[in-house]
Amino acid sequence: MIVRRLARPMLAGIFIVGGVNMLRETEMHAEVAKPLLDKTVGRQRERLPDSVPTDAATLVRIDAAVKIIAGTAFAFGKLPRLSALALLGSLVPTTAAAHPFWDAKEPRDRQDQMIHFLKNAGLAGGLMIAAADTEGKPSLGWRARRAAKKASKKVSSN
Repeated sequence: MIVRRLARPMLAGIFIVGGVNMLRETEMHAEVAKPLLDKTVGRQRERLPDSVPTDAATLVRIDAAVKIIAGTAFAFGKLPRLSALALLGSLVPTTAAAHPFWDAKEPRDRQDQMIHFLKNAGLAGGLMIAAADTEGKPSLGWRARRAAKKASKKVSSN
């Protein structure tokens, strides 16, 4: 459908550009992410294996790679449901770290952060729709229920 071919790259563009920007300015993004990471990952550092990265710069690079790879896949319609879920999973912590309007002291800053937060919430809504879009094909859940019903009929008729 033409709508999907147009909408997917339009939705993916902000993630791809954002991911590239994060790689170019990793340290700046790491500083923004650090307060949220200290509240979340920082409290669990001792429990995590040594192989799990916990420093802000590495996590920002991983997030950037997810945005670029999943965004590109989504834009080209490759594994669109999975790539939409990956982008959604990347968007949630990014939004919480970059746009905490609830912490803003100045009214203007609070307003700006709230606008960006709500913009990201809108993007999340679009990604949820994309993740649920089966492109008119039956969903896995429908197929499973249908197979179970057929198997039940077959068993009860024997």
